[in-house]
Amino acid sequence: MASTSDPVDALLKPGPRRTRLPEPAERSRLRTEYGLTQAEVAEALDVTRTTVAGWEAGRSEPQGATRAAYAKLLDGIAAQLGATAPTPVPKSAPVPKSAPVPECAPVPAAVTRPAPAVARREAAPAPAAADPRFAHGPLAVLDGDGTAYCAGGLVLPCPATDVPSLVEWTLTKAKLGAPRLHRNGKDADPLIVLTAAAAERLGLPAVLEDRRALRLPADHDVVRRIARAKWQLTRRGFGPWARVYRPAQDGRRQCVQLAVLSWGALDTRSWGDAEHLPPPELAQLLADYAQRVITPRGSTAVSGLELMTALRPPTRAVRDEATGAWVSGPNPGALTQPVDPAPPEAPDEHPVVASLFARGHRRTPDEVLDEEAFEWIRDPQLLTDHECARKFAVGIDVNMAFAAAANRLNVGLGAAVHVRAPQFDKALPGSWLVDLSHIDVDPRLPNPFTPDGARPEGPAWYATPTVAYAVELGHEVRPTEAYVRPEHGAYLDAWYGRLRDAYMTTMAELGVVPGMPEADFIAAMEQHKQADPARAALLSAVKATVKGGIGKLRERPQGAGYRPGERWPALDRPTWRPDIRAAVIATARVNMHRKMVRFAGAGLFPVAVLSDCAVYLSDGPGPLDFLPRTPEGKPLPGGFRLGVSPGMVKHEGTQSLMWAVELLEDGHNPARHIKGGDAALDGE
Repeated sequence: MASTSDPVDALLKPGPRRTRLPEPAERSRLRTEYGLTQAEVAEALDVTRTTVAGWEAGRSEPQGATRAAYAKLLDGIAAQLGATAPTPVPKSAPVPKSAPVPECAPVPAAVTRPAPAVARREAAPAPAAADPRFAHGPLAVLDGDGTAYCAGGLVLPCPATDVPSLVEWTLTKAKLGAPRLHRNGKDADPLIVLTAAAAERLGLPAVLEDRRALRLPADHDVVRRIARAKWQLTRRGFGPWARVYRPAQDGRRQCVQLAVLSWGALDTRSWGDAEHLPPPELAQLLADYAQRVITPRGSTAVSGLELMTALRPPTRAVRDEATGAWVSGPNPGALTQPVDPAPPEAPDEHPVVASLFARGHRRTPDEVLDEEAFEWIRDPQLLTDHECARKFAVGIDVNMAFAAAANRLNVGLGAAVHVRAPQFDKALPGSWLVDLSHIDVDPRLPNPFTPDGARPEGPAWYATPTVAYAVELGHEVRPTEAYVRPEHGAYLDAWYGRLRDAYMTTMAELGVVPGMPEADFIAAMEQHKQADPARAALLSAVKATVKGGIGKLRERPQGAGYRPGERWPALDRPTWRPDIRAAVIATARVNMHRKMVRFAGAGLFPVAVLSDCAVYLSDGPGPLDFLPRTPEGKPLPGGFRLGVSPGMVKHEGTQSLMWAVELLEDGHNPARHIKGGDAALDGE
């Protein structure tokens, strides 16, 4: 008998029908909070993932039976989450000057300071506004006079004069925090950002003396007061980002995150000059980051990693069949427990490596996986007379290259399985020992299989995307050994989607939107960072979250006390996964090479590549002067295309031909300096 099950019912329990669809942004919020990917929704509705993305972006609408099924899905999700569309925090009524102000009553900004321009920006309300527990948003910036600035121009008086009383006030009076991003996740702890004056008010030193450990000494008065009040600090102590907590009671977390601006909590490489913004503007900036990405929990790299866990929690509630009680169980599709890397995937410091090789041994390509971004320059002797007649070197940079690589990427979820003489399977994430040195590549292009673009010298370890690209180019591959992961999935899909949306929303606020004519896009990109310094800082932080989050998947040991071969704390995280990092970087590198090959077919070859930036020689100073076109005048399909979306490119910078040639002859990479600085130091 044929099954009569409804594919939508496979995703949710039956719920009341809804005749109208919610707004596009609400569709995306409901799906994300329920823990579904666009691909899962698309499969249930028998449409493509791109179609679902269009519905959530408002570019298109479902019709007929598909519309009814989509409405049923969203209505069922809303019913199960008990969700309603977010609503703005209502503005407080003016407080008469003669009236006393309650201890934690919202104070109109005009009572203490003029409302900043950012408070007048028509931004979407924070999701926390729908939850009375978090009525005042995810965070506050505390100034030295006891004024706590929140999102939307809201101001709260804070009477605290030491850290324990600040924590108590935050948890009992401030109504700060944010709801979980996934139904199986945890609500975000409230964040209090301390200005230099606020830190002084709380008894904190102006400068953190221990720059190596980045924490207050255990005998500091502030640390002692925290202990006397029966609060605890995490293992990293009281540093630029400190977590003060008590063990959870009755399932309720008691934790407050503190960020000390004067100690460098907001790294300028990620946040630009954000720490120098007036407190109200900084509060809005950080609240927007919290709404679009996650409440900051440390550096942008830490936040990027925490976002993965928040969107794909490792556990969920399951019913114990023996007792009928609800217990914690693994969450399908998530990273549920720490796993050791395969030997070639482990960094040199890892105990797995120490057990196999003598100390100081330099591993060869057939002993270690080396999937890194491109850093390649062309031999200047290969420049043609036609290229040398051009006047300019023009750099183009791929937007959100690592994020684009993570989109729909199939990665391993569990431990690796070692196999001998395997048949290569591009659908199986893992690391493969295979000889790709026989594959010829035009010397005017980097070799796609190595970070430095040189031909491999023999067998080497590669991640699945790299080997799959060799097959795509028409070559036979015969791995002799592999570490594969039979349990796999698109773990980073929700992470990519949230960061993509954060990036696109922020770019739109800066005046850069999809579909712009190419010349208008280039002009807008030249000015977008000057339009609004706070929005530019937010954009920088979003991009740094992508790169930092991927980097944190292979966090190396830190601290002067570490000894090679010892374990370090990061290894105990389910998200310590160097194999996933390798897969993302390999995919980004392959994506770059695929587009360069397409341009090479049109007679255009790069002279330098650094990660997601490629430099081409041009008769004119801009990308439109050299980007190849079809006979109809359209961008060359499959190549680099100008635009704001992840995976498209922007103008990175222009220098003279002779400038580029001199760098090539000296062995330096023009892509590193095409903007006039150092791309690595600038965080690009």
